[in-house]
Parts: sequence; C-alpha cells; structure tokens
Amino acid sequence: MTGLDDRHLDLTGLGDDDGTDRTSPVWAVFGDLMSGLVGAFVLILVGVLVLQMDLVASLQAEVLKRQQEEQRRMALEKALAIPLQNGRVTLDNGRIGISGSVLFALNSDELRPEGRQILKSLVPPLQVYLGERDELLMVSGFTDDRPVQASNQRFADNLELSAQRALTVTRALIQEGMPRDRVFSAAFGAEQPVASNAEEKGRALNRRVEMAPVPRASPAQGAPRE
Repeated sequence: MTGLDDRHLDLTGLGDDDGTDRTSPVWAVFGDLMSGLVGAFVLILVGVLVLQMDLVASLQAEVLKRQQEEQRRMALEKALAIPLQNGRVTLDNGRIGISGSVLFALNSDELRPEGRQILKSLVPPLQVYLGERDELLMVSGFTDDRPVQASNQRFADNLELSAQRALTVTRALIQEGMPRDRVFSAAFGAEQPVASNAEEKGRALNRRVEMAPVPRASPAQGAPRE
C-alpha cells in the first residue's frame, strides 16, 4: 500500500505543477493589460486637463481684453465729455465722428468756422488721452456714393475728396496744438458707409470725418539700424 500511495502522491504533485505553469502566464498577461489601460487613462486625463487649462487661459485673456476695451471706451468718453454733450460729436466703438456738413460745404474741402471750433475743442482732451497711452490719432475721410459734381474740377472722384478733407482736418488739428507725430490721415471715399445711400438722410450720415486712437506700431525686430 505504501508504494501505491507514493505513486499517487507523485501523480498528484505532477498535476499541481502542470496547473501552476499554465496559470501564471495568464495572470501576467492580465496584469500587463491592466497596466496599459491605466497608462492610457492617465494620458487621456492629462490631455483633458491640459485642454481645460488652455480653455481657461483663453477665456481669461478674452475677459481681460474686453475689460481693457471697456476701460478704454470709458476713458475716451470722459475725455470728450463736453464735446459729446453738445451733440456735435459722436463716439461709437472708439471712433469719434463729426458730420461732414458741420465741417465742410458740399463737395468742398474748405473747413467751416464752426468745424474748426469743434476741432479746437477736441485737441486738449485728445492730446492728454493719446499721451497717456502713447497712441496715435487716425483721421479718416468718407463720402456718399454720389459722383463729384462735374462743375467741381478740383477733385477727380470721391476718394480724392475724402483724402483732401482728411488732410484738412489733420492740418487743423496740428494748427490747434496736436503734435505732428501723433496724427495721420486716411481716405476711404464712398467705402464703409454707415447708412443707406438710397436716401438723402443716409447720404448725409455717410459724408463724415472720423477720428480713432490707434496703437503706435512697434519697430520690427531685427530691422537694420542706421
């Protein structure tokens, strides 16, 4: 009986050894799979967090930009409080508007006395505003879409008329004390209307001069020096 028991024990031992050898690789593969899944989850989580941080930073930058624009608008309104109260000057989205009929006669670039007085009243507050922010003032001329009268030989078209009006306003501002390096002019002719040109009321609104503070251009990096 002892021999049979020994053989039985030997066979049982062999069976246990075979079972252990076949099970261990399965658990090893399962462990590797779980490790891979955990690693992938961690990478996805990190990616989501980075994306959220980028979105938060972008939103914060947009909020800051809007706050700065609002502060800029309020500062400009404060600087131009008196001209705005008189109703002869408008302020829309940072653009100071003056009706063309207040400044000039129809198809003319000769400044009216009333227009010069308005420009004179704008110089002191604008000079302070531009100086505090180190900005420039862009003077833009606009017209309606009606052709220049044939009897007027001074201007080839509306673009030239708007350019001469912008230059006239620019020179008047300089004569009233605006530093030359703070102001420049631009012409748009009949482009960028603010109202329909189908009616006289709209055309009168389109005949205008606008002034807008703009940032000073930064020198290009690496530009050659004299």
